[in-house]
Amino acid sequence: MAGVLASQQIEDMIAKGAITVAQPLVDGQIQPASLDLRLGNVAYRVRASFLAPEGQTVAERIEEFEMHRIDLTNGAVLEKGCVYVVPLMESLALPDGIQAIANAKSSTGRLDLLTRTITDGGAEFDRIAQGYTGPLYAEICPRSFSVLVRPGMRLNQIRFRNGQSVLTDQELTALHESDTLVSGGPAVIGDGLGFSVDLEPEGTDLVGYRAKPHTGVIDLDRIGEYDPADFWEELRTTNGQIILDPDAFYILVSREAVHIPPQYAAEMAPYLAMVGEFRVHYAGFFDPGFGHAAAGGHGSRGVLEVRCHEAPFVLEHGQVVGRLVYERMDEMPAQLYGAGIASNYQGQGLKLSKHFKS
Repeated sequence: MAGVLASQQIEDMIAKGAITVAQPLVDGQIQPASLDLRLGNVAYRVRASFLAPEGQTVAERIEEFEMHRIDLTNGAVLEKGCVYVVPLMESLALPDGIQAIANAKSSTGRLDLLTRTITDGGAEFDRIAQGYTGPLYAEICPRSFSVLVRPGMRLNQIRFRNGQSVLTDQELTALHESDTLVSGGPAVIGDGLGFSVDLEPEGTDLVGYRAKPHTGVIDLDRIGEYDPADFWEELRTTNGQIILDPDAFYILVSREAVHIPPQYAAEMAPYLAMVGEFRVHYAGFFDPGFGHAAAGGHGSRGVLEVRCHEAPFVLEHGQVVGRLVYERMDEMPAQLYGAGIASNYQGQGLKLSKHFKS
């Protein structure tokens, strides 16, 4: 078969040495269709973001751009607006035919914490070619809030693929007819399943949150402890529209409730049409079982992490802002999102990251 590797296949890769770990795995690190990556013991403050193209290593580039290094052992603050590179506890020796793609975890994206994976000889962020052997690094740029981090924290995740098995629009249409991939709005299918923004929620005029520009530090180990009012402004509207301010960061929610059947995984991608001067940040892996009734969900909204560029832009209720690309699993995962594992966002609506009080 071909497709995204499931949790039990990731365990097999670890057993065979295709994935090596500097410290033993922790509970919950292996997800239904991905592996969480852990920060190592040191962060390098660098002058600028970079890649290490063919013939170069990330370590060599760190020597070129390093400003200073930070020991994370007892915790350290990564400052808003700065760029850091952190060696990860996991490294790879990918076999031929297996490639990998990395992405920020949901809670990372909801804090506007730009986190990307870089490799030796890598021409792109977050894309790892088949046969790659070497270390992994996280590039971290806090954009809205300064954060306190420690070794072992999991800010991004990696997904492994055996070949390509992205569903065509025809296959996606057939799957929607049999499994109801989206409810609460029409199925807009074109290079994936389109989703739109909800600015007319039932029973409330609260439609989202905007990050405050001057706030305290967020300790990423503190769950459910921060008052949202200290970090976020509530967004309310009664006319189905809001105006996005340049360089501001917003948490909004999709109008549609999304369903990922157990045999499939999905990835959030930006809407490619020229819809306006904004971008939906795609922290973007959706695991098998997300919004699935048997795993505790009956469709779950997609939380949208939105940043406006250049000029103010009017966002309207129901405007398509992104798409979900569905892909087959290589095997049925031994565990599903929301079923017996910690899944913070099953059945979610408009929701800030897990660090904030409900």
